[in-house]
Amino acid sequence: MKSPDEVHIETLTVKDDGTIPNHPSFPVLIYKQTTTGSDDVKALFNTNNWLGAWKGSVFKYHHYHSNSHEVLGCVSGSALLHIGGEQGSQLNIKNGDILILPAGYGHKLIEQSEDFAVIGAYPNGSDYDMCTGDPSERPEKVDNIYQVPLPDYDPVFGSDGPLFSYWTNFS
Repeated sequence: MKSPDEVHIETLTVKDDGTIPNHPSFPVLIYKQTTTGSDDVKALFNTNNWLGAWKGSVFKYHHYHSNSHEVLGCVSGSALLHIGGEQGSQLNIKNGDILILPAGYGHKLIEQSEDFAVIGAYPNGSDYDMCTGDPSERPEKVDNIYQVPLPDYDPVFGSDGPLFSYWTNFS
């Protein structure tokens, strides 16, 4: 695994489009080519208290989690994701990339290689809801986003990780 100063970090900010709220203050973080095939991504996330890990793909429809942040570590293949809802951006990820989604950020799979897989996890193993942008869910879900605290640890680099340079407490 690369050290924090060796990692190229990209950010992505998408405003609320009226359907997918995204996050009012925190950008999506993309840690490019951070891990290698020999790294145990699930163990790395667990070490940094991002728990409840699962392995699979990303749903093929816009969705978000209003009550938890999420990390996705690409462990094989590549994919094109749509981040931030219909008005959002397309993002290519590949093996070794880590994507950290603040609460509220929409994400959807557009296309993937046959061998594409991610490991996902959540700070403190928090439960997460599944939101699709239905207008009836919106007021409660937007309120939820404001209640999600900063994580205690960067999912990759721990208590002093670069996440804390990009995400700060908000009100």
